[in-house]
Amino acid sequence: MDELLRVFLDNLFPIIIVAGAGFLLQRLLLLDPRPLVSLSYFILLPALQFIIVIDSKLGGRDVMRIILLASTVIALCLLIAWLATRALKLPASLTAAVLVTAAFMNAGNYGLSLNQLAFRDDGLAWASIFFVTITLWANALGVFILTAGKSTIRHALTELVKVPALYGILAALFFKLLPFGVPSPIYRAMDLLAAATITVMLLVLGMQIGKSGLPVHPGPLMVVIAIRLVLSPGLTWLISPAFSLPPLARSTSIVEAGMPSAVLTSILALKFDVEPDFVTGAVFISTILSPLTLTPLLSLLQ
Repeated sequence: MDELLRVFLDNLFPIIIVAGAGFLLQRLLLLDPRPLVSLSYFILLPALQFIIVIDSKLGGRDVMRIILLASTVIALCLLIAWLATRALKLPASLTAAVLVTAAFMNAGNYGLSLNQLAFRDDGLAWASIFFVTITLWANALGVFILTAGKSTIRHALTELVKVPALYGILAALFFKLLPFGVPSPIYRAMDLLAAATITVMLLVLGMQIGKSGLPVHPGPLMVVIAIRLVLSPGLTWLISPAFSLPPLARSTSIVEAGMPSAVLTSILALKFDVEPDFVTGAVFISTILSPLTLTPLLSLLQ
């Protein structure tokens, strides 16, 4: 019990404090988190990805293994969620909402923060590859699922190329190919922006939770929580040896896979008007419950 308390206080409690500050700001001042969401999405996250790739010593083969692992986890979560929705005989719109909240985890403002606290900058480098993979799939496949019957594969691919974090990675790869590397002013500017990313994203997480309404549809909600917080990290733990990852990469991937539902799914559900109350409730409840599963998970991995 003492070990679990130490893991919670060292790794999860700092995140709760910062996110709690965002929660209180939203509740007391009725702040709208959307400007900070835009700031994080379009500026801070690309800068963080740029710095991580520039500073990273990860090889191309290791990066591909993480991408394949993250993609496999998404596919398995989607399959399990789809089977559950068939068993529950859910309507099409609620099925889509369950699929996206079960498959796409909060690998960014929560997952990156927790991995950095638990495994320092080396862990953050591995986790960032997992996070970018999730973000790309969420913006492509997630949009396609939520707009089933109205969207096209071309539209999904169009959404994919709009993901700003992708361009942060591409810019870093470009500079890595140059013989003189990154000019010092550009590196320092990106480093300043990257340093602010985790804190701002945690504040946004708290503000988003502050705006969440009460959860609806308890049956489907239990399916999402079970997949997100239990089955997803469990499956990742089981299948990760097949990808021949280093121990640290395996640990950070399992932590990322155990994250609650992504805040991005709430934004997409609101944008396309697909069960936004359910999606927001799933994000809220899975986030609140996540310390109960992440604390013992970190204790096993550290």
